[in-house]
Order: sequence, then structure tokens, then C-alpha cells
Amino acid sequence: MRDDMADVLEWTVTGMDCGSCAGKVRQAVERLPGVEATEVALMTERLRLRLIPGTTSPERIEATVRAIGFGITPLTTVTSGKACGCETGKAHDHRDHHSHDLVASVAPLPALPRWYATAKARYLIATGALLGAAWGAKFLLPVAWAETAFLIACLAGLYPVARRAFALLRAGVPFTIESLMTVAASGAIAIGAAEEAAVVVFLFAVGEFLESLAADRARRGIRALSALLPETALLVHGDHTHFVPAASLRPGQTVRVRPGDRLPCDGRIVAGSAGLDESAMTGESLPVLRSTGDTVIAGSICTDAALDVEVTVAASDNTIARIARMVDEAESTRAPTQRFIEAFARVYTPLIFGTALLVALVPPLAFGGGWQDWTYRALTLLLVGCPCALVIAVPTAIASALSRGTRLGLLFKGGAALEAAATVTHVAMDKTGTLTEGAFTVTAIHPAETSAEKEVLLLAASVEQASSHPLARAILAEAAQHALSPLPARDARALPGIGAEAVVDGALIQVASLRHAEASLSPSLTDEAVRHGAASLVVVLRDGLAIGLIALQDRPRTEAADAVNDLRRLGINPIMLTGDNAAAAQDIAAQLSMEFKAGLLPNDKVTAVRALGLRGGVMMVGDGINDAPALKAATVGVAMGNGTDFALEAGHAAILRNDLLGIPAMIRLARETRRNILQNVTMALALKAIFLALSVTGGASLWMAILADTGATVLVTLNALRLQVWRGRAG
Repeated sequence: MRDDMADVLEWTVTGMDCGSCAGKVRQAVERLPGVEATEVALMTERLRLRLIPGTTSPERIEATVRAIGFGITPLTTVTSGKACGCETGKAHDHRDHHSHDLVASVAPLPALPRWYATAKARYLIATGALLGAAWGAKFLLPVAWAETAFLIACLAGLYPVARRAFALLRAGVPFTIESLMTVAASGAIAIGAAEEAAVVVFLFAVGEFLESLAADRARRGIRALSALLPETALLVHGDHTHFVPAASLRPGQTVRVRPGDRLPCDGRIVAGSAGLDESAMTGESLPVLRSTGDTVIAGSICTDAALDVEVTVAASDNTIARIARMVDEAESTRAPTQRFIEAFARVYTPLIFGTALLVALVPPLAFGGGWQDWTYRALTLLLVGCPCALVIAVPTAIASALSRGTRLGLLFKGGAALEAAATVTHVAMDKTGTLTEGAFTVTAIHPAETSAEKEVLLLAASVEQASSHPLARAILAEAAQHALSPLPARDARALPGIGAEAVVDGALIQVASLRHAEASLSPSLTDEAVRHGAASLVVVLRDGLAIGLIALQDRPRTEAADAVNDLRRLGINPIMLTGDNAAAAQDIAAQLSMEFKAGLLPNDKVTAVRALGLRGGVMMVGDGINDAPALKAATVGVAMGNGTDFALEAGHAAILRNDLLGIPAMIRLARETRRNILQNVTMALALKAIFLALSVTGGASLWMAILADTGATVLVTLNALRLQVWRGRAG
């Protein structure tokens, strides 16, 4: 089925507390006719899928999800009143998104209820009260009455679990914790162990409640994103201002940001100067002074003066929206270890059912064992064998790490990228704008014999006037210093890895790298090129003939040396990959004491990354369009926060704060997550092994079995939550 023949639908799904819950929703929904590409995001509580028209109705999907015990509502989003002929800001069902002009992609997440107001809290309180009443009856009433009280407590607590188990069975998901609990508790009642069955049901409720608390704790960092944008913006309209929904802002409009206000958009300051608190987005603890001409990001707080900001990016593409999309991508991209554990659990759970059946039948039939005794052991084995702790061992750790990374400005597009970052042995970095500040200055202009300095500079500025490349900005700044206004240009285009070109005064003017245009240099220009050594050189050509050279100089970032040394302490080999000339590359590499490869076109960078990949995992770090292919080819591609949209889309991760120290921090976080996962899996398997042995030998009771399972789940969850307070210690 072609993608354009299917509708993309989204819902908010509540009640999911672990990876197992998300798996149940996914399995139940993807079995419905016409449902494709099902994605369930646990932390953002989103269900996204493609639905072939004329097959399953959205209402049936919602009914299926509700039947297995989860809440579901269609995802609403803010639409443009102009596009749909309705009031601006009115909410619409996402099913109609094909007919609307969506201007916001960050739909607010539902508010988290108080712990005592959740369904699982009420379930825990009810089962606890019934169990307490039964124990009271045990001491105060006749035995028969007490047994009846325990039976009522067990059945009342088991009813919602059994109902969900049967709903999952009808949805094609038979082997679940609910089915294990239902069989075990029902069996315990059948052999006269109603008191233990009631305790088991209560302990199950405790485990469910603790999982719910842990999941809510892990979600807080993600949910904070939706609070970073104000709901309204103060739009400057002629000589007055008025409030409009922030989601309705469009490029070209101007908004006024008062002291204490959050910026409602990405933009450029057109009037004013103020300190901006960007800590929520970049991790920078102190306000940063921004003034006219500076770019600013949505979610920053204006601290001390009013600013007029021109909107440069639509609400659906601002910094916060892009982070939200990356979080969604991260949620839907499961790590290899997680996929393995989930596949293992699909085999493991039926195996436990089969083993429990053998334990119940074989000893009595073959060796004359007591039916009640071996049935009890089989039921205990069922509860011990529950794979909850094992199933949540990986996703809980990864969700915590992704949440923590997001708060630190270290964004991974999924568990797969996070796991891969822990295995890298080489970090390849672009030079200009990544290792260096990208703040070039023109140091010299050398015209050919038939040209003049101002002519060379003017034509170069005319070609580069629409570019944001660091070299282009330096050329334009130099032209401005000489009071040269760029000439009108047409058919301007970037030449990745080469330079740029445009038609100026009827001639094709190119601003190209020395490597690309070296053959066109006259002997005198060749001599000048050799003399400049480490400087970055660009050649200005008119209709293919070199009319001059422009020399520019850059310098390493202040934190570059520390970042490179930090990588070495982690046992990682840093290397520079640049399209610049060898002399300029060697100058920067010498200052940072690192290897380098120079004169590389985009395809050459891809080749270099793949060659490094033969010796281990490779992280590629870059910020430009020419870096995008290498970012895609690397084990982990990391885009710098000030990079192009193309680089951000191509990368597997991004450093929002424009700081190279984020690279070793990313690797440390990934390695700490890998250790956490190993600890979780080890704890889960060790406890399972011990209590499985005890259950078969008769050394464990039903309540001990469920307590062991709940205990393993709690230990794994608490261990994973440690990542939420990770502070980047060396590892």
C-alpha cells in the first residue's frame, strides 16, 4: 500500500507505565485490518499509525485500546483559522489534518494527576482496604466468615485484572502479566489458598502503582517542553500591539517581548538589547546579552529589557517543536537491546506457562506427588516467571537517559543512537563552525593582474549576500567595512563542498575553494596561494577565469582543546575531516594536537567515515549541508546546535548548546546508560533464577513470588531513575 493512500492518525494514550504496556497497545492495534507503521511512545503517551481508508475505523481503534485498559483521545493540534475557515487557535481532531494548515506540532501533553487521583492509586487503596478488612475478619470473626472475606477481597481485586487479560486475549495478545496473575490467583482460590491469593492481588496492585509513579517521574522532563512556550504572543501591528496565539505566528511578523516574558518564537532581534536566560534550552546558567541583529530561540526568558523580535521560523519548525519531534522519534526508535529483550519475552512467557503446566502435571502423574502441593508450586512459578522486570529493564533506562539528555541539551533520536554512542571508538569532526568558531576575518585580497581589490571583494559579496556560511559572513562584513553594497544577483546557488555561484552583471561569478579552482590560477595568484600557507583561501572567478584570491583566518573554539583531551581520556581517537586546504587544516590540528584529513568533498568525508568504521564505531560531528552525508553514514551523526536544518535532520543526535564539551558528555551518558541496562538485566535475571528454583523446590510461597517480581520491578525502575540525576562524571 502506497504511503499516500493511507491516513496518518495520532492519539494520546494514558495509563501506560512501562515498555510492556506500550507493547500491548502496539500488538493489539497492529492486528486490526488496514493498520500500518504503528508507533507507541511511552514517555509522550502518543499512538501514531497509518490507516488505509475503508478498512478499520478510528473509533474501532479507540475501542480496542480502551478494551485492554488504557485511556485514549484523538490528538488535537492548533490550526490556522485562515486555512480552515475557523477561529484561530480552535482545536481540531487530528484526523482532519490533511485539510488543515497545521502551524504547531507541539500539542500540550495531558496534565499529570495527583498520585492519589490515578486509577492505579484507587485500585491499590481498594484492594488494600479489602485485604485489611479480611485480616480483621480473620481475628474477629469465625473461620468461615474470614475465608469468605479473603475470597471477596481476592475476587474484587482480580476482576479488573482478569477483564484486561480476557480483552488482551481477544485482541490476540494472550501471554501477559494479567493472564499470569489471573491463572495464578484463580488456581490459588481453587486449591483453597484464598488468603495468599488476596495478598498476591494486593502486591500486584502495589507493583502497578509504583510503576505508575516511576513512569510519571520519567515523563516530567519531557513534559517540561510544552511549558517552555507561552500560549500567547504580543504581536506588533503598525503603531499598536495585541495578543495572538503563539502558535499562529508566521515568519515576517514582529513580536514584542517584555522583561520576564518567554520568547514565543525563533527569531531575530530588530530593536532593543537585553539579557536572555537560555538555560532551559542550552544549559547555559547565566543570561546571555543579545542585541539588534542577533538570533534568538523560542523558550528563552527576557530578563531586563523589552525586545522587538522578527519571527523567522514558523511555529511548527521552531527550536522547541524540533526538539519535540526528536523526542517523538527517540520514543518510536527502539534500541537493539530493547528489541532483543522484547523478542525474548515473547518466547519466555509462553515457555513459563508450559513449564508451570509440566510442574503441575508431571510429578503427580509420573511420581505420585500430591496434586495440591505441585499445583501450588506451579502457580508460584507462574508468578515468579512474570517478565515485567526484564521487559522494563531496557526501556526505563533509555527513557530516563533520553529525558536527562534533553534537559542537558544532548538530544538523541532514539535508543538505537544512544546505544551506538556507547560503542564509538573514533570521533570525526568538521573544522569550520565545529572545531573552530567559524568567525572568519578577511586577512588579505589579491587581485589578478587585470582586476582590482574592490572589484574582487564586491563580486564575491554579491554572490554571497544570501548565504549564512561563515566564509560568506566574513566576506560580507569586509565589504561593509569598505562601504561596498552587493550588486543584484540572480540564479544564486550553493555548491556543496565547492562554494557558491550567481549571475552578476551578466557574468557567472563563482566563489570557490582553492582545491576546486587551483587549475585556473595565474602564476602570480599561485605564488600568493603558496605564500599564505595556513590561511583559508577562496578563489573568485568570472566566467571561469580567476580574477582574485581572498584569504581568511579562523581560530579554534575556546573549549575545543578540552573537548579533544576529554575524548582521549575516554579512550577515543579524535580526527578532523575538512574540505579546507591542508595548510589551514594543519594549523588548527596542530593547536589541538589531533589527526586530520583535508581537502575533502562531501563524498570524500563519507569515504573517510566508512574507512574509520572498519576499525570501530564512528561518531561524526558537523554543522553544515556538506556534512550531512557523513552524518548519515556514521555510526552516530551529531549535529551542532547552530548547524543547518539539513544537518539537524541528517544526524542521529544533536547538541543544542553550541559547546564541543557536549560530545564527550554524550558518550559518557551513553556509556552510563549501557552500564545501567546491564545492571538492570542482571538484577532481573538473578532474582528470577533464584526464585524460580525456590518455587520448583517448594521454598517459595505465592506472596513471596509476587513480592520478588514486584521487588525486581521496583529495583530496576529505581536504578533506571538514577540516570535522571546524572551529572556527567567521567566514565
